[in-house]
Amino acid sequence: MYKPTRHHVGVLFHIADRARWELAKVEGAYSASSRGKDFADEGFIHLSTAEQWGGVLDRFYVGATDLVLLHIDETLLSAPLVYEQLGDAAEEFPHLYGLLNPDAIVHVDVLRPG
Repeated sequence: MYKPTRHHVGVLFHIADRARWELAKVEGAYSASSRGKDFADEGFIHLSTAEQWGGVLDRFYVGATDLVLLHIDETLLSAPLVYEQLGDAAEEFPHLYGLLNPDAIVHVDVLRPG
């Protein structure tokens, strides 16, 4: 199992379409990177810290419904996790360089019912 090398050990977050999350539980892997993009498109899955996910929701998920917030135990991830500042981002964000294993999800909140 991959162990993070940074001091950010804890809970991370990912905003997900509920249907994609339900499918991932059956298939054994979650592959959505961000709204409308898949791991195959981006090369990683966008994650957020506790301080970041609200801003991500406000900026990128306007008008989206049937969303859930995945709470991810960083120590249970099976793929490499990298904190990096890409493009015009104002800060570092956690990126998962592999599919998200559902057993790393420790809690799910409904954000916007469908």
